[in-house]
Amino acid sequence: MTRSFLLYVSAALTLSFVPPPNIVEYPLPRPKAFPHDPAVGADGIVWYTDQANSYIGRLDPATGKVTDYATPTPVSGPHGIVVAPPPDGGVWYTANFKGRLGRLDPATGAIKEYPLPAAATDPHTPLYHADKVWFTAQGANLYGVLDPATGEAKLFPVPTPRAHPYGLVASPRDGSIWMALFGTNQIGRIDPADGSLKIFPLPASGARPRRLIVDAKGIVWYSDYARGKLGRLDPATGQVREFSSPGGDGSRPYGIAVGTDGRIWYDESGSDQIVAFDPATERAETVKIPTPGSVVRNMAVDSTRARLWLAESGVQKLGRIDLK
Repeated sequence: MTRSFLLYVSAALTLSFVPPPNIVEYPLPRPKAFPHDPAVGADGIVWYTDQANSYIGRLDPATGKVTDYATPTPVSGPHGIVVAPPPDGGVWYTANFKGRLGRLDPATGAIKEYPLPAAATDPHTPLYHADKVWFTAQGANLYGVLDPATGEAKLFPVPTPRAHPYGLVASPRDGSIWMALFGTNQIGRIDPADGSLKIFPLPASGARPRRLIVDAKGIVWYSDYARGKLGRLDPATGQVREFSSPGGDGSRPYGIAVGTDGRIWYDESGSDQIVAFDPATERAETVKIPTPGSVVRNMAVDSTRARLWLAESGVQKLGRIDLK
């Protein structure tokens, strides 16, 4: 074997090597901070809900500076959060403890609140879609939509008792809205035109979908928190496939996102690691979270900068994974 051949092989291996991703953590300064959900704007600024202290937080990744904005209603328990695209551009959140939605103006920091009908006691996950704000209400077994132009909200009951509507996401393929029904083995598809709901049952009676996302092909991926599975639903056929999570039955999959690399990223809240699942090869890679006890309840993707943001609620930190 010639020396030139060995040098060629060495160079080829070096060029093909891709270092595994790592997680950069940002400690949050407020005592007992509990970052429940993150969201990221087009400018790369990261927003998050501090549910325990009833603040909306702002992180500038370039400087590490954190700014807090108190919610107008004390002890509001902000839960979900989303940055609306222009022309709205606001930071919308659910005040989980007080039955209202809030909008923070990122230019001024001013917050306007929208009280919801009395039945919507615990708004959970928000979704800004077609100039309106959709939301789930887990304990109330409802989902609803707010028209910011009028301040009026409409509520819709989930037909399955104690379904606990949880994660909510819009399909990039056809604009339909998908909802995880955490209290049962069902996923729902909402028609945003009229709010009507179609139920997709999952084959395993013990399945408990908590968070979900939809990829560019319209495939629904969900974290099965109860059974340690990543699930795949094809809406066109109703076919469901399951993939065992690397951490096993007790891994408790939770927050989930589609990365700019096309992989499905999700948290194993029971094992303090992030899983990157490649739909093409059906292979999974794991990334250990530096601080134990993290519990990533939700994630946000910065498509412009190819970053994945994590809310590490159990350890008072945000996390960042660079996907390129």
